[in-house]
Amino acid sequence: MASGVAISDDVIAHYDLIRVRLQGTDEKERFKLVVMRLSDDQKTIIVDDKNCLKVKDVEHEKDVFKKIISVLPPKECRYALYDCKYTNKESVKEDLVFIFTAPDDAPMRSKMLYASSKNALKAKLPGMKFEWQINDNADKDSSSLVEKLGGSKIVTSLEGKPV
Repeated sequence: MASGVAISDDVIAHYDLIRVRLQGTDEKERFKLVVMRLSDDQKTIIVDDKNCLKVKDVEHEKDVFKKIISVLPPKECRYALYDCKYTNKESVKEDLVFIFTAPDDAPMRSKMLYASSKNALKAKLPGMKFEWQINDNADKDSSSLVEKLGGSKIVTSLEGKPV
């Protein structure tokens, strides 16, 4: 790893839980968003349990996308895995989106450490088609994610809301 930061086994376990649908499991208990952060000693990437969301946490939300954005700290860097549901012209899709948030207000050292650890983390989490980087408020708009998913000419709805 370029940064020397390790990746906890818990991160890998949560990745397996969000990407694999196990028969017989309750759909509402599935993860919708898994947020990861650096440990306090900045030596390991760990799961940020207090900011993770399950399907049951967002099922009654008017705007699921806004709820997802709201749990990402506004002045701290984070990684996240988002089980994104959207519709294109052909069908309803669910894809795992890797999110890297490095807000402009975050400390420079933190942004550098997160950026230098990102590729090593992604290498441990194979199979993601989409990456969405959030640096400022404009990036938090749903249109920014829609562009990553194929653009507004292809994507017709995001989390049940028309784009």
